[in-house]
Amino acid sequence: MYLRSKALTPMRRWFLLGSLFILFGCKADNSLKTLNDPLVVGLASPIKLDLQTTYVVLEDYVLNPERLDSVTTDGPFFLEIDNSILTITGRPKLGLYNLTFWDDGVGESVLLKRTKKTMYSFLFPSKGSEKKVMIKGEFNAWNPNNTVLEKKGNSFTTYEMLSPGTYQYLYVVDGKEFRDPHNPDSISNGMGGWNSVIEIQGPEPEKLPTIKTSAYAGGGISLTCQNPIQGIYAYWNNTLIPNDLIRIEGNEINITLPENAKLIDRSKIRLWAYNDEGVSNDVLIPLNKGSVVSSADQLGRNDYEAMVMYFLMVDRFNNGNPTNDKPLNIPEVHPKADYFGGDLAGITQKIQDGYFQDLGTNTIWLSPITQNPEGAFGKYPEPETSFSAYHGYWPISNVRVDYRFGSGEDFRSLVNAAHDSDMNVLLDYVANHVHEQHPIYQENPDWATNLYLPDGSLNTERWDDHRLTTWFDTFMPTLDLSRMETVDPMTDSAIFWLKEYGIDGFRHDATKHIPEIFWRVLTKKVKQQVVMETEQPVFQIGETYGSHELIKSYISTGMLDAQFDFNMYDRAVSTFAGEGSMSSLANALRESIKYYGDHNLMGYITGNQDRPRFISYADGSLKFGEDTKYAGWNREISIQDTLAYQKLSALTAYMMSIPGIPCLYYGDEYGSPGGNDPDNRRQMQFDNLDRHQLATRERTKKMIELRRNNLALIYGDTEILEEGDTYLVISRQYFDNQVISVFNIGSNSIDIEVPAEGKINFYGELNGEMLTLPPNSFEMITIN
Repeated sequence: MYLRSKALTPMRRWFLLGSLFILFGCKADNSLKTLNDPLVVGLASPIKLDLQTTYVVLEDYVLNPERLDSVTTDGPFFLEIDNSILTITGRPKLGLYNLTFWDDGVGESVLLKRTKKTMYSFLFPSKGSEKKVMIKGEFNAWNPNNTVLEKKGNSFTTYEMLSPGTYQYLYVVDGKEFRDPHNPDSISNGMGGWNSVIEIQGPEPEKLPTIKTSAYAGGGISLTCQNPIQGIYAYWNNTLIPNDLIRIEGNEINITLPENAKLIDRSKIRLWAYNDEGVSNDVLIPLNKGSVVSSADQLGRNDYEAMVMYFLMVDRFNNGNPTNDKPLNIPEVHPKADYFGGDLAGITQKIQDGYFQDLGTNTIWLSPITQNPEGAFGKYPEPETSFSAYHGYWPISNVRVDYRFGSGEDFRSLVNAAHDSDMNVLLDYVANHVHEQHPIYQENPDWATNLYLPDGSLNTERWDDHRLTTWFDTFMPTLDLSRMETVDPMTDSAIFWLKEYGIDGFRHDATKHIPEIFWRVLTKKVKQQVVMETEQPVFQIGETYGSHELIKSYISTGMLDAQFDFNMYDRAVSTFAGEGSMSSLANALRESIKYYGDHNLMGYITGNQDRPRFISYADGSLKFGEDTKYAGWNREISIQDTLAYQKLSALTAYMMSIPGIPCLYYGDEYGSPGGNDPDNRRQMQFDNLDRHQLATRERTKKMIELRRNNLALIYGDTEILEEGDTYLVISRQYFDNQVISVFNIGSNSIDIEVPAEGKINFYGELNGEMLTLPPNSFEMITIN
């Protein structure tokens, strides 16, 4: 094997100045060379270049590195491979470069993106009595132990290398939290408190290249670009599209599609551009047998961008087989914390009855169904109660269906029924921890992390400062998944569910508490043992509460496809409930797109099992900053203000409007109220809904219909057209299909100019090109 870096070729330089090729090329056969057995399984995620040296785990991209003949780049870099680590050394000057893996003269390519970071200094004035000053914020996963300031003279100082964007933070002085006394800028944390905030200036948005889909003909695609560009990188799947298939003239980009794309049911065109100011948005265009996908009818359940997810708690959804009901019915367990009787048969019934199809969701995420212990565990003080394992997150087996939910055959029937209805099934998989009764712990207690830290303190719920070792509770050992003897059986257990039942993927619990080696081993096994053998893709989405950078660190070709974007959810909850501004929400959207991409697969939830119900914030039943778990136990939380149903619909509409995968938490389709766990896990209600609940469910169905039938909301480019404290206007456009979503959280009507040919679907009134939107409402305008 050899490694080399080469400067931009004369052809590349000439192409960047423009060429006079006939539109969509003039070659009789413009097929591109591809490998029958690809080096890279799935789309290769771009590599972010660090300032000087970047380390890439080679097997994240190439499953069998021994197949490589060479690795090349067009950038000014030195490449070296040692122990399956590709080292890219050199300071990037341009915004984008390309890296190619070669096998037998055929290349598969990965985009390289330059990182822009700025050194930012923090200074905390000393009063003389401080012993330890730390800082916690979005840049260090809110873990103060990651950033300890050094005493210099009369101040404590440190610095961080930060990418452009906004960052919230607090000082932690001898265990107490303070805002920055030198920084007057603060922002609500959405929970009743305030954080200091800094903004690191980035490129000027009005100077960046912005690419939009424009038109397509049988053999090519046209795009438009705002602002001059220096270069373009376009890919057909993982093959770099050569210069002679790309033509730039003025602000128009024309790409001739490879002839052999016609041989593949689904392939994708991806494109990025750059100029001196920075990198453009990314463009994603799906092809169906070589032609641009032009209708949502052409999409199937493997088109992940088109997924609309529905998350349900199995025990709380529907009881289809009362013979397996086994509640504890003991005084130590409050009825709210006991089994309700929901099971797999009940979910299958609802699939066959058409509930999910009628609602419009096409992917079901199930809470864990593996065998959990009998008996009661844990304690809550008021009311004093222990808990059953109704939720499924305390496994004593990782391969056996809990008998209280049904049998393996019941699960097989559920998966088959879902697939017959063109729906995916994702299983919630718990790898981080087991219950103390689990044989893996009983037989190998040394496979767990230490329950006590070196200072003698209990290592429980240390979510940030000991995130890779902390136990969730004293009866739930955290497995040491940095050791292969632990990694292998736990990853093999996950593979079992894919092979045995044909599920479509996983939601992975507690992702950030598990070392990266686990995710790499699991994903390699998934690709080798499932994807390559069955040609059926597998979707993996994780759960991480933390900074954008921490969340993003688990997303790559060699680890997870996506994670849930809780930072976006938190900002949206506070905004639509009336505690935040639309401008702040717009900035959150920009941050998410910056970190995860314009066509990410991140999960955007309306709620989940660990958060109080949004509608109970929106109607004032819950206050930001209060103990919502205590409120759920000790108050009867019901709807106090019916305007909250409209606010819930606005939150749902927002999640349906932005890039990523919208995820509906069961009961949010009609507005189930509740405090935090377990009050947010009430019994699902199918019948006897009041008129407000029925109207909310109908709005939810309409939103999902718009999401699934408008390619603009699936593959469209995203643009924030207007924003203010109380309003936000978002455009999504895919060729001639456009959806403009308008949100008004203010107490007054607003007027927004929109295209006259648009169709209104909810609360707006369109007079010519002027949309009037009432207070606390939203509209999704469709244009075809």
